[in-house]
Amino acid sequence: MHAPSKRLTILHVATINKPITSHIGYGPIETVIYNIDKGLHALGHRSIVACSSDSTVTGEKYETVSQSLGDYWHGFTPEGQAHVDLHLSQALARAQMGDIDIIHMHEWFERVYTGSFHPSVPIVMTLHVPGPHSGVAAFRERRPDILSCPSLHFVAISDYQRRQYRDLVPVEKTIPHGIDVEDYLFKDESNSGNYLFSIGRITEVKGQDTAIAVAKQSGAKLILAGCIQNKREDRDFFTRLKKSIDLIVDVGRYPVNRDYYDQVLKPILSSDKQIIYIGELDTAAKKHWYRHAQATLFPIRWGEPFGMVLIESMASGTPILAFGAGAVPEIVRHGETGFVVDSVESMVQAVGCIEHLDRRQCWRHVNTSFSIQSMAEGYAALYEQLTDVPELSPV
Repeated sequence: MHAPSKRLTILHVATINKPITSHIGYGPIETVIYNIDKGLHALGHRSIVACSSDSTVTGEKYETVSQSLGDYWHGFTPEGQAHVDLHLSQALARAQMGDIDIIHMHEWFERVYTGSFHPSVPIVMTLHVPGPHSGVAAFRERRPDILSCPSLHFVAISDYQRRQYRDLVPVEKTIPHGIDVEDYLFKDESNSGNYLFSIGRITEVKGQDTAIAVAKQSGAKLILAGCIQNKREDRDFFTRLKKSIDLIVDVGRYPVNRDYYDQVLKPILSSDKQIIYIGELDTAAKKHWYRHAQATLFPIRWGEPFGMVLIESMASGTPILAFGAGAVPEIVRHGETGFVVDSVESMVQAVGCIEHLDRRQCWRHVNTSFSIQSMAEGYAALYEQLTDVPELSPV
């Protein structure tokens, strides 16, 4: 990566639901924050992450609270809110030390609008949730006196999401998520594992029941992976799902090492069971399951604003079979890196066409359009527009 024309000091106000780290299980926002910090550090910027003490970052870590909340629902409890209050007060104190050029946040827009989080430098706010679920409309109804905040600059993660926010907040730019493509275990041999893969939070909108239907109708083995959050609707969905699952194996207790394929994947894939649930996977483990799959299924039934699964799978050389909801058509190239379809029947048909796709094209697509470098450069360019940092003198 080339040196930036302006060396900026960025303070990331991280989320604290889970630690910021490279080896997390389910933690999409935390993964994005980790990657942005890593990418900016590689570009030569000073990247400081205000986060929980149990986090591990590439740039500088500024500890605000002793540990993360542990999961996403704890932030809604009185104890969780007190934890957030302490985190933001500590982050604000760091922002006011005089050496920060710009602040990057991922939630708590209402704290900025109301002035309870009020640094003297511009704030970039990455939008992660769909517009209808963002709480912006409800906030405006409660506080019609607050119409704008000139210091706050919103970034969408897809054009689909940007359209959702069109009447809610002014969106400065669309910057897709990026991953460190070199960290993924690329495999260009098709049908290497002879199974379909589905990974994601176990919940109805992710469509694991549809993935099972596709596997059964196509006759393919299906490996299901993902966490089950402590939500009644998710627990009930998994209870219904279990009736169609032939084998449940918790692979999370197995270390990921050079023998992982022989000791973990191979025995499971050799089983005569067709639908297998393997629990939640951490970053290292899921790379192996992506790598050996024929394809990753993504039969969502909601407007997902991005979908990290899509680029992680393609970085491994594994094509996508997806429904075309949300941002999927922006990420998957139909007929090149996967198939974007509109029904169970067409997804079943697509299973038979996987072998005609070039797995190398999947990797190239992510490397070109969704790398950690391209994401970091997109944010760095926006930071430079929003600050008055002088140009670096040529060496």
